[in-house]
Amino acid sequence: MNQRDRQILQIALPSIVSNITVPLLGMIDVAIVGHMGSAVYIGAVAVGSMIFNLVYWLFGFLRMGASGLTSQALGRRDLTEVTRHLVRSVGIALGIASLLIICQEPLCRLMFWLISPTPDVRLVALTYYYIVIWGAPASLGLFCLTGWYIGMQNTRIPMFVSIMQNVVNILASLTLVYGFGMKIEGVATGTVIAQYAGLIMALGGLRLYRRLYKYLALTGTFVREAMGQFFNVNRDIFLRTLCLVAVNLYFTSAGARHGAVVLSVNTVLMQLYLFFSYFMDGFAYAGEALGGRCYGAGNGTAFREILRRLFAWATGVALVFTLIYSIGGQWIASILTDESQVLETTSHYVWWIWLIPAASTLAFIWDGVFIGITATRGMLVASLLSALVFFGVYEATRSLWGNHALWLAMIVYLAMRGMIQTWWYKTRLASKIYNS
Repeated sequence: MNQRDRQILQIALPSIVSNITVPLLGMIDVAIVGHMGSAVYIGAVAVGSMIFNLVYWLFGFLRMGASGLTSQALGRRDLTEVTRHLVRSVGIALGIASLLIICQEPLCRLMFWLISPTPDVRLVALTYYYIVIWGAPASLGLFCLTGWYIGMQNTRIPMFVSIMQNVVNILASLTLVYGFGMKIEGVATGTVIAQYAGLIMALGGLRLYRRLYKYLALTGTFVREAMGQFFNVNRDIFLRTLCLVAVNLYFTSAGARHGAVVLSVNTVLMQLYLFFSYFMDGFAYAGEALGGRCYGAGNGTAFREILRRLFAWATGVALVFTLIYSIGGQWIASILTDESQVLETTSHYVWWIWLIPAASTLAFIWDGVFIGITATRGMLVASLLSALVFFGVYEATRSLWGNHALWLAMIVYLAMRGMIQTWWYKTRLASKIYNS
């Protein structure tokens, strides 16, 4: 194993351990409500979780921007700007979170109108929503801290935070549901408790960077020029995220229109997709941290080597997941729910998950690399064009294939993102980076 492989794994492995707890947590939530005796609870968690995923994804630039900009500043050894990126992103995150809480009622009406769940699912999902909305400051604040740590080439602190946060969530949810007889309220309250526990621990990790305190200068952090630069860099990330949100929102909404059973099937299968995606994000984070640092330092040779090794590791991981899902996909689904109707219907769709690793690997790795070098326009173009293809494929085939058309559109969408980003990199970025 060469030096580049070791650098990648030092970033990727803690991120994988951290990220893998996220889909595991989602699986635990689905497993808890999946044994409450009704598919409605699975659908409610799907709708409630999707609402907050959509809302938080809109502000994903807080994490991505912090990661890319911090890694580049670190590569330039500009430690004053390193601290400013942290303070600036956290301050903006808390302001956005406050607005979300203040505007929770119109936001609720908008999101439920967009998703349009069946009345029985809507009633339970509303309970989930009005509890989890109070975790917004913790969630967005943690986005910024996580991105900053990644930019500082430190994924161990986010790993420990994520593990602790998810253990707290699981324990709190199980205690509230089975110990106190709560249902969806217990799962939602456990989520909020864990969100604030994670934020507190992440803030505590800043003590390891006491040497940077002397570089901390609020002057120049929130001035117009600095804020303008921050939002200019993150504008494309925000618009790109809108495209992703539109696709995921439509995916859930289209599934919900088929009823609670199909919605539950899609929810169960999406847990397998999320498991793979968060695993692959470990290598994407390595691309953010190492790629951004090499780019900031102007080292094109090191950047080329990092890129080559990232794709080698990603290919291996994709092959392993393809094998696992093709052999045991239905068995994994049976762990998540014991609802016979849901499991029977799942057997007709589970083979779509076999295609997820091959279709999405390029997109995951390029996203990380593009974030690290702040090549955000390429991410936007790829996401926009792929989203248009997603809607076109589904609308052209839904009358014939129903929910299968939805999964076909998703596979095509993921593959298109990776192919467009590959073209963008080769034609617009490679020569500039390697000649730096």
